[in-house]
Amino acid sequence: MESDKSFKSLLEIIESVRSRKRTISIETQERDKNFRDVLMHLYEWHAMLERWYREGMDGDIPFMPASGYKWTTIELLNQQIWENYQDVTLTQAIKKLKLSHERVMDLIKSHTNEEIMTKKYYKWTKTSNLYSYFAANTSNHYIWAIKKCEVKIGKKST
Repeated sequence: MESDKSFKSLLEIIESVRSRKRTISIETQERDKNFRDVLMHLYEWHAMLERWYREGMDGDIPFMPASGYKWTTIELLNQQIWENYQDVTLTQAIKKLKLSHERVMDLIKSHTNEEIMTKKYYKWTKTSNLYSYFAANTSNHYIWAIKKCEVKIGKKST
């Protein structure tokens, strides 16, 4: 599965850095300054996806992306996510993300291709399909994270 492959690549990038240097932040105007910031961003988006999924499958229309935020205020949401996890260690971040990745992969595996790929199959996905939600919060997001982490170790993405 593409998501698992990208997830493994992300973890390999982090593991390629000597443990003493993994927690170092880089000077940047961007929100995410270290590996922990990137991983907790992914973790929180997994959590939101799990909430949307749970609420949607229970017959509700989930509020997206999160309570108090609209898609147009996503930068504010992402900044709040960043602020919420500043006390988390990199080790904790890796553990949390591995567990949330496994939960999301289990959700994906619990569906047939038809259920995942058919638009409007589930009422809560509106005009879209489950695939767009899963991909946005796994493989596509992991590719974003890989690029961020490569910058942090001074490696250019090809």
